[in-house]
Parts: sequence; C-alpha cells; structure tokens
Amino acid sequence: MTDIVIRDAAAADIPALHRLIESAYRGEASRAGWTTEADLLDGQRTDPEDLADILADPAQALLTAWRDNELVGCILIADRGAATGYFGMLSVSPTLQAGGLGRMLVEAGHDALRERFGALRVRISVFPQRETLMAWYQRLGYGPTGETLPFPYGNPRFGLPLRDDLHFVVMERELA
Repeated sequence: MTDIVIRDAAAADIPALHRLIESAYRGEASRAGWTTEADLLDGQRTDPEDLADILADPAQALLTAWRDNELVGCILIADRGAATGYFGMLSVSPTLQAGGLGRMLVEAGHDALRERFGALRVRISVFPQRETLMAWYQRLGYGPTGETLPFPYGNPRFGLPLRDDLHFVVMERELA
C-alpha cells in the first residue's frame, strides 16, 4: 500500500473516524470487507464522545492512515501499565481490506506502543466467533493467553448483541 501517511488523530478527525469505524464493523457497508461484526452485533461500534475521550487521555491514542485527504484506516493504542500495551478498534475502509493496510497499522501501533509507553508486550481482545480474524492475528505472532473478558451486555454504547454467547479471547505477543 503506497502513499499512505500515518499520523495521530486530532479532534477535527472525529467525524471521519466515527464514519470509518462504523463502516468497518457495523451494518451492510461493513460486509464489503472481511472484518465485519454485523452478524454478532447491531447498533454502534463507538460514538464521537468515546473517540473524544480517547484523544483526551494521555495513556491512549488513535493512529490514523490517510491516502491523499481520505481517512482509510485507524488503530487505537493504549498503555496498560507493567510494560504492556493494548490495541483495538483496528479499522480499514471495507473496500480496501486485504490489501496490507491493516498490517501496516498494526506495525505502526507496535512501534508507537514501544516508543510512547515502553511496552514490551501487546494484548488484544477478539471475539472467538471471528476465527478468520484470530488466525490473522496468529500469523502476526499473537497467541491466546487463556484469559477471556466478558462482553458488556446491557450497555448499548458497545453495540446491540445478536447472540447471547459473546465474550472476548485475550491474545498477546512480545514486542521486539
């Protein structure tokens, strides 16, 4: 993927970020890519207030990927303490998925976690129902920790579950 510029998100980017993240995870538009959660959840993936909270928190950041003046991808990075970083909200425009941009954002996230937060390892959380996505992360060096996290049922800010067996599998890898 050429001509991509990766930079920190700014408050002015929130409307574009919100549109991108929703299109990558929810609704019919998300089905154009392979990372959709539309069969697991309805409703929103995030909201502008959540994005503003992330940008205001010095222990978190959103890295954005731009092609020309178009936002085409993003990744949330966070410091979890004890030399552990976290990333989530990896979003690539559905029509550009499977072209290397997601991997580029993960690598940029790894670099930023090491440089900004001194992370020696990074964790992610994935729905186990998304076997293809878990396999992609395993190819990137992630392995299951044996830990799981509950899905926040009853909080529509995280989406409207379409099934009653949602939870997250925690995966981790060391950072070189």
